[in-house]
Amino acid sequence: MYWILFIGVALGGWLVSNNLQRKFQRYSQMGFPLTGREVAEKMLHENGIRDVRVVSIDGMLTDHYDPTTKTVNLSAGVYGSNSIAAAAVAAHECGHAIQHACAYAPLQLRSALVPAVSIASKWVTWVILAGLLLIQVFPQLLWIGIILYAVTTLFSIVTLPVEINASSRALAWLKTTGLTNTQSQDAAFDALRAAAYTYVVAAIGSIATLIYYIMIADSRR
Repeated sequence: MYWILFIGVALGGWLVSNNLQRKFQRYSQMGFPLTGREVAEKMLHENGIRDVRVVSIDGMLTDHYDPTTKTVNLSAGVYGSNSIAAAAVAAHECGHAIQHACAYAPLQLRSALVPAVSIASKWVTWVILAGLLLIQVFPQLLWIGIILYAVTTLFSIVTLPVEINASSRALAWLKTTGLTNTQSQDAAFDALRAAAYTYVVAAIGSIATLIYYIMIADSRR
C-alpha cells in the first residue's frame, strides 16, 4: 500500500515540477511594465525596506531571499525580464524580505530550524540505512534516524505557511500598485500557485515517508 503512495507522490512531484516550468515559460511571454529587478526594488522601497539588496544569480528558478546577507537573489531569467512571471517571482521573494523585517513567526521558526536541518540532512540517509540493516541487533539506531528525518519533515511543514504568506503579500502588492490588470493579476496568481504546489507535494512526501519509517520501527518491537 505504501509503495503505491510513494509512487503517487513521486509522480505528483514530477507533474507539479513540469507544470511549474510550463507556467513560468507561458507567463514569461506575457509582458509587464517593469523588470524583475525593478519590481523588487520598488516593492522593497514602498514597504520601507532600505537595507536589502537585489542581486542577479545564475540558474533557472533559483530565486530566493537570503536573510543572512539581506539580499533578494533573482535568477537571470527574472532579474532582467519584463514579464508577469518575473514580476510575480520577484514580488514573492520580496515577500520573504518583508516577513523578515516584520519578524513573521513561521519564518523565524524556519530560520531557527536551519542549523538542525543542515545536520539532519547530512546524516539522516546513512543513519536510517544503517538502522534498517541493523534493526534486529540495534533497533534504537533506526529511531535515531527517524528523529533526524522528523526534523527535515518539520522544516517542510513550516515552509508551507512561509511560502503561502509570501505569495499573498506579493499578489496584494501587485494589485494595490495598479501595475496589473485582471488578466495579469490572474496570471501572477496562477504562477505562484504552481510554485506553491511544489512545497505541498514535498511536505506530503516527507510526512508519508516518516510514517513509513515509524511503522517499520514499530513492527520490530
